[in-house]
Amino acid sequence: MHSIGTALLAYTIAAALLTVTPGLDTALVLRTAASEGPRRALWAGLGIVTGCFIWAAIVAGGLSALLLASEFAYSALRWLGAAYLLYVGVRLLCQPRDRFNEPLRRNRGRGAFGRGALTNLLNPKVGIFYVSFLPQFIPANVSVPSFTLLLGAIHGLLGLIWFLALITATRPLTLWLRRPPVVRWLDRATGGIFIAFGARLAVASRHAS
Repeated sequence: MHSIGTALLAYTIAAALLTVTPGLDTALVLRTAASEGPRRALWAGLGIVTGCFIWAAIVAGGLSALLLASEFAYSALRWLGAAYLLYVGVRLLCQPRDRFNEPLRRNRGRGAFGRGALTNLLNPKVGIFYVSFLPQFIPANVSVPSFTLLLGAIHGLLGLIWFLALITATRPLTLWLRRPPVVRWLDRATGGIFIAFGARLAVASRHAS
């Protein structure tokens, strides 16, 4: 890249396209918005964004080199992430609920936030993706750690905007989405997605796309 402005523009376009590509994060936010309401969905989205930014900070600090250099460290984090996704997926698939209007508790928002954060923090491929993707948009003569954090913040902001759009889109369908057959279908569908991603993470190599 020839300038900071050009680098930021190119990165923003690329990151926006990646953000709206359907994946685990989108499925989690949609399911949470439909079943638990917009507030908890926003917390889940904030958790996802936080997880991404923490990975960006790890990359900026150079700690991601451990994942690239150590097969044990990479495998340990990969298996931990796969186990988490499989646990959540099997639970949703085998024990779908009939309704979601449970009494509100103070820690519900924090629970949704933690769910969102863990889906990214326990996935080492997010770190590998950042360490291979972000350097392409870092121009010469800039502070690499600071610019990496900036790119991570841009990605997080784009993700938050996308999640807000998804949450808004589910509001007109809230009553229909809370019907018991639909609730059970949402839990099972989300569980299947989590199991698929967990299995993929378990068997994937670090070099897989």
